[in-house]
Amino acid sequence: MSYEVIAALMFSTMMLMLLTGQRVFGAIGFVAVMAALFLWGDRGGYDLGFSAAMKLMKWYPLLTLPMFIFMGYVLSESRIADDLYKMFHVWMGGLSGGLAVGTIGLMVLISAMNGLSVAGMAIGATIALPELLRRNYDKRMVTGVIQAGSSLGILVPPSVVLVLYAMIARQPVGQLWLAGAVPGLMMAALFIGYIVIRCRVNPALGPVLPPEDRAMPRAEKLRLLRAGLLPLVIFAVMMVPFVNGYTSLVESSAIGAIAAFLAAVLKGRMTRQVFENSVRKTLGITCMFMWIILAALAFGAVFDGLGAVRAIDSLFTEQLGLNPWMILILMQLSFIVMGTFLDDTAMLVIVAPLYVPLVDALGFDLIWYGVLYTITTQIAYMTPPFGYNLFLMRAMAPPEIGLRDIYASIVPFVGVMIVALALVMAFPEIALWLPGLVYDY
Repeated sequence: MSYEVIAALMFSTMMLMLLTGQRVFGAIGFVAVMAALFLWGDRGGYDLGFSAAMKLMKWYPLLTLPMFIFMGYVLSESRIADDLYKMFHVWMGGLSGGLAVGTIGLMVLISAMNGLSVAGMAIGATIALPELLRRNYDKRMVTGVIQAGSSLGILVPPSVVLVLYAMIARQPVGQLWLAGAVPGLMMAALFIGYIVIRCRVNPALGPVLPPEDRAMPRAEKLRLLRAGLLPLVIFAVMMVPFVNGYTSLVESSAIGAIAAFLAAVLKGRMTRQVFENSVRKTLGITCMFMWIILAALAFGAVFDGLGAVRAIDSLFTEQLGLNPWMILILMQLSFIVMGTFLDDTAMLVIVAPLYVPLVDALGFDLIWYGVLYTITTQIAYMTPPFGYNLFLMRAMAPPEIGLRDIYASIVPFVGVMIVALALVMAFPEIALWLPGLVYDY
């Protein structure tokens, strides 16, 4: 049996196991180890898992993962995120669609605190959505706002997904974070522009708050502004020393975790229950990611040994005659298809052993491609019929929002994301300018 056939058999077996509902790390790791056992015997199969585990444990930047997740959960569980929304409620309520605009701002700040889309979705659905519906905002528009805004969590630094991409693609995490910052803010600005224009055309979609709801002494408004900007202060305390080279990435993540903990303590919200919930959730998410990365490393090692990447490169460029840009677009389309039934981490670890070396062989920048992957994943998150965010919203939304409303709500925002993806593909400097400025990249 040729190596190309073995590689195709491995990939198809893994996809079949995933479709049966097996856990992602179990399906990927099982296929990798069994293939190694058949190809290289007992010693090869046993060494594969062990060497992948040792490689994982020696990767020092991975220590940032629990730090950032803990920071996000502390700020979420201590309800500091509530202060953010109160700030936007008061300061943006006088604009038509202002609360929806404020919700996007909330999602950007939550992303800068946590790095996971699920945190933004949970906060948006529990804090912002009931208030928007109570203020007679159009239910389809605000449902789309929360789904689109929460997807920014995997693009805006400190994105956990970009940390995983850095691990698999062997690229600097700091450069990837900076590369995701400008596209993330650009996409948020496009969302806000769409909301403002649509509410100006049809003010009934996002009515202005009554003056009595916005009537508040200036001192109280400034107090809310200070409380709402606390997460930005924490983010600055964490990132400024790192960007200036005073601390390492791991040290900065520890600073962020400590700053978030102290903020919750000083505000009197660090109870035993908050601390226990934050630690438990951090441990669960971190262990899940570690198992998935371990399986991905083992799977990638077998693929590298088979030469599958070279075979695929030859198939696309020599046998099919496709140019590099056509191959890149096909890759992005495959992510969207897989996103209908897989989450972002699963997509990354399944195709990274194939795509990352192929992208490098085609002459594309791997930092830039990491941003393209992340934006495409955001689109996949919201693509019917099985987009990840669609089902999260269905689980958290009130009864008056049906599945049809959820599906219809994402159409314009997916269109905005596609525009953002096209802009980053056409103008790579949107992603590469900031890391080039800071790191002379």
